[in-house]
Amino acid sequence: MTDGMNTTRTVEYLRRLGAGHPARPTVDALRDLHLRHLRTVPFENLSIHLGEEIVLDGERLLDKVVRARRGGFCYELNGAFAVLLTELGYDVTLLAARVYGEGDRLGIPYDHLALRVRTVDGGDWLADVGFGAHFHLPLAFGERGEQKDPGGTFRIAGAGADAAGVRGGHGTADAADLDVIRDGRPVYRLEVRPRVLGDFTAGAWWHSSSPASHFTRSLVCSRITGDGGRITLSGRRFTVTAPDGTRREREAASDEEVLELYGDRFGIALDTVPTVRDAGRGA
Repeated sequence: MTDGMNTTRTVEYLRRLGAGHPARPTVDALRDLHLRHLRTVPFENLSIHLGEEIVLDGERLLDKVVRARRGGFCYELNGAFAVLLTELGYDVTLLAARVYGEGDRLGIPYDHLALRVRTVDGGDWLADVGFGAHFHLPLAFGERGEQKDPGGTFRIAGAGADAAGVRGGHGTADAADLDVIRDGRPVYRLEVRPRVLGDFTAGAWWHSSSPASHFTRSLVCSRITGDGGRITLSGRRFTVTAPDGTRREREAASDEEVLELYGDRFGIALDTVPTVRDAGRGA
């Protein structure tokens, strides 16, 4: 599935998350690791604008997330998390998804990477630490009813079902495609066919090079906070979102303040302030 991980790297990864080594690959341990990951490892696209190469290789992803103490976007974060979970004894399957955009139009193939995780005590779970504002805790993969989460009310439905589940049926755990719905709106369409990390190379290339990709047109660095809120740095704008959705925003006054925000609030040490690069390099 992904490249292996040695014991030292496992310890380093868990140390970054502030987690101990789980005794068994249980659902409770998965929930704890998932939440810690979202609180600790930022969702960020800085590599695109710093001219850093993005390589979908398990070892390279671990170097970035663990050794360099950086974040990443979906392929990097869920790719690295999959390696960790596998090392801890979980059965992990990489899944491809297409994200719903404006007008509920679906994005490109391999638009997003999510994880199906099997635990020893609680069946299969949908894990996703690489989507930004999303569920905080894994969703029960086979459940078709509403699932309450600090990030909203979620539901997994057969592809084509609307928010009430009346168009196209509710589907089953083995449906060809599934829609993940948040607060009544579809978020992404998930395939259940197992994938490997290399399958997502074209999607990662498109998102990091196409002028049509929102990742090439903007900067983002974001993570959830201990109270269930969120902090986001987009360029010079720093936003604090409370659990109830209220926001406070301010503009950083200098490059030095931007670098301090990256370091103090996201744990990312940078020498250069990222700026949006020319997005006309491909696609």
